Amino acid sequence: MATIEEQIKELEEQISKTKYNKATEGHIGKLKAKIAKLTQEEEKRKASKGGNTKGFYVKKAGNATVALVGFPSVGKSTLLNRLTGAKSEVGAYHFTTLDVVPGVMEYNHAKIQILDMPGLIKDASRGKGRGREVIAAARSADVILLVVDVFNPDISVLFKELWNAAIRLNQKRPDVTITGADSGGIIVKPTLKLTKITPEIIKDMTAAYGHVNATVVVREDIDVEQMLDVLAGNRVYIKAIMAVNKVDIANEGQLEAALERNSEYRCFPVSAATGMGMEELKQGLYDTIDMIRIYLKPQGQEADLDVPLIVKRGNTIGDVCELIHRSFRTNFRYAMVWGKSAKFPGQTVGMDHVVQDEDIVSIIVRR
Repeated sequence: MATIEEQIKELEEQISKTKYNKATEGHIGKLKAKIAKLTQEEEKRKASKGGNTKGFYVKKAGNATVALVGFPSVGKSTLLNRLTGAKSEVGAYHFTTLDVVPGVMEYNHAKIQILDMPGLIKDASRGKGRGREVIAAARSADVILLVVDVFNPDISVLFKELWNAAIRLNQKRPDVTITGADSGGIIVKPTLKLTKITPEIIKDMTAAYGHVNATVVVREDIDVEQMLDVLAGNRVYIKAIMAVNKVDIANEGQLEAALERNSEYRCFPVSAATGMGMEELKQGLYDTIDMIRIYLKPQGQEADLDVPLIVKRGNTIGDVCELIHRSFRTNFRYAMVWGKSAKFPGQTVGMDHVVQDEDIVSIIVRR
């Protein structure tokens, strides 16, 4: 019997030999779904066997985490040192950084953890150059800062490795739900007109992935790749911006060419060596994380309007409790809110209440 790797290779060969068109897209979608299922089985098999591969573990710190991702020798370590004052070894040769080096950048009262990681290379997603460990660390970040050299701004290989490792940059999770059932086969229910995929292809892909009875509700005009992402269920969706480094020594026209090549990203021209563009990059990271300010008002006292508590947009009173101290959630009675999120000044709310920028919050706990 063929091994899982042999089965995957055979399916990939079938895809490569199949000319893509409207008539074959359903067949290719089924093959890709089978590959995704087999890949998941192979990963589970390897995980159950264990191994002695050393992973990267970095304790989370601060209000958010940014991962520096790029090829070797593009200046990530110098950039980390410039942003945070952390000490990351710097050298003019490949693979200077052999571990994940953390630092904390303080900006607008926020503490943002920056991770300098070993450079990614071709086939990193298959484990080359400790790529799997690097990517695993990147998957937990709030933002990926793509760091490129102005002399080599092509990130197609980098993007492919992140894509193969189930990281989706600047995308949202497809609005599709798959609900298992005891009988009835596979039923596809689109809530809008589908222009990139048909309900039949969705049904065939769902069956190829291993579902027997399920209802698939599609609320977005998805394509085959997005349906694969839904079936796999292991994708992470991370915001990304780009730092184009070494612009201080670029030749005429090179920066413009680099920015044009990567126009789909918000790009920041910088020089980690001289510090050029650092303030703009810091503001860009802060804006991308989308943090807001909350002012705390202790019971019976005035609010501290000088030092805000920094939280992510969309956080709740419960999240605020966790940031102050775990006991605040355990002993929570109610909260009072003044500001944009309150229907009226001093509104009494529960832990599910979503706070907004510059809200004043008073949390009442059991004594």
